[in-house]
Amino acid sequence: MVDIQLPAEATIRDVLERRAAESPGDIYCTSAGREYTIGEIDALVNRVANGLLALGLQPGDRVALMLPSHPDHIVAILALCKAGLVRVPVNSHLIGAALEYPFERFEPHAVIADSQYAAQLEPILARQHAMKVVWRGKDEWQQILQGGDASPPPVTVQPDDILALTPSSGTTGAPKGVVKSDRTIRAGAVAVLRLSQATAGSVFLFWEALHHGAGVTVSIAALLEKIKLVMIDRFSASSFWDQVRSNGVTHIHYLGGVLPILLKQPPNERDRDNGVKIAWGGGCPPDVWQPFSERFGVQMREGYGLSEMTTFVTANVDGPTGSIGLPLSYFDIRLVDDEGRDVPAGTAGEIRIRNRVPGLHFLGYFRDAKASEDSMRDGWFCTGDLAKRDEAGYLYYSGRKKESLRRRGINISAWEVERVIACHANVEECALVAVPSELGDDELKIFIRLKPGVSLQAEDLVAWCRDKLPHFQVPRYVAFIDEFPKTPTLRIRKMELSRATEGVWDAEKATHVA
Repeated sequence: MVDIQLPAEATIRDVLERRAAESPGDIYCTSAGREYTIGEIDALVNRVANGLLALGLQPGDRVALMLPSHPDHIVAILALCKAGLVRVPVNSHLIGAALEYPFERFEPHAVIADSQYAAQLEPILARQHAMKVVWRGKDEWQQILQGGDASPPPVTVQPDDILALTPSSGTTGAPKGVVKSDRTIRAGAVAVLRLSQATAGSVFLFWEALHHGAGVTVSIAALLEKIKLVMIDRFSASSFWDQVRSNGVTHIHYLGGVLPILLKQPPNERDRDNGVKIAWGGGCPPDVWQPFSERFGVQMREGYGLSEMTTFVTANVDGPTGSIGLPLSYFDIRLVDDEGRDVPAGTAGEIRIRNRVPGLHFLGYFRDAKASEDSMRDGWFCTGDLAKRDEAGYLYYSGRKKESLRRRGINISAWEVERVIACHANVEECALVAVPSELGDDELKIFIRLKPGVSLQAEDLVAWCRDKLPHFQVPRYVAFIDEFPKTPTLRIRKMELSRATEGVWDAEKATHVA
């Protein structure tokens, strides 16, 4: 077990205000060459928090955020924390039905959105007349930032107050909103510090999207410890190491296929001249671990986590290559078979988790008591993920038991993709599955059963999808099927669908294979 301690009852608000009072000149983040001090961030956060409360919002109200990766997005996140408002993150790449869903499901009382997304949001706002809207990029946002009340907002936030509904990809249905408290969010940030071994003066290259739980957790970690965030618009393999060198970065975070992508870049004589001490994250392919560490001269720190608990529940800080490590002392972990019996060392079993620290239990899914109840067995959260344990107790991730997908570090609900593709006039039924990717996470393969008497080319289907799905949800592989294998209740047996890609139409090759 990896020892970890959650600081006492100080909330995110308390931490920010203490940092601003004690060392207001500390650089919290940089963006596009501009430095933002912790004192400046705190004042901006107060202005936004007070501005939202002045609109009539009250603690506990839900506020959707649809913003780009920019310090303003962090300011908005922290403002909601200070005002006791509940954050509903919205991926800015969503369009159509996928974008409508979080607004229908979570019913936010307000939305803070960048004006560049106005066209995407227009159909939704036309139906949501009661929802308050604050546009970043228009006068109202600048008036709040420049002329708003910079004093602390007149509300009280407690450690177990709910501050976020984090979307979790549905495995057999729609995405669900994981209920997150101030305490669980802070615990995730402390876990990041434990895994990354970051200390005061560490510098993180910060490329993570802030609608993603990992990005939010890193931004909170930089409050708990005096870490500087070097914000960049997006991850770029070709400029990654130059950005690291020019900004004095000491730690890099990885998700999904980031490491294989960097490893595929042409070798450079400066590969080990980068100043990075530790690469940390989750999802490092076992065959990438050692080559990446040796080529770039960095230490690897792998962990495992999920939205329903905290960002990380295990950490490998000094264990064997390829392991996700040992449980953090926040949690107990069991590996069980289908009957709920503990499996022996070397045998894959489902990861089940129970909290050891009060308040760090699974808080449930928003307005979904059945899904919340179904996720628990005798006080243990059932993750649907598989792992093996060696004789020394180290865990090794072994895939997913549930039907879920992860592409380019982003969790994807098969249900979301399927319900859009099923709307195609020629499609009778469809099923999305994950297939192995050379980048270490998943690629998407869609099976299509056509309506009788019609035809459809794979390339035409993918072109149709690109107008209706965000790019990361568009399938790479398309396979046509005459009949789906089904259960007695007529559910498609996805486990019986082939994951093979040879001879299957591949969007990256853009040719139809007979």
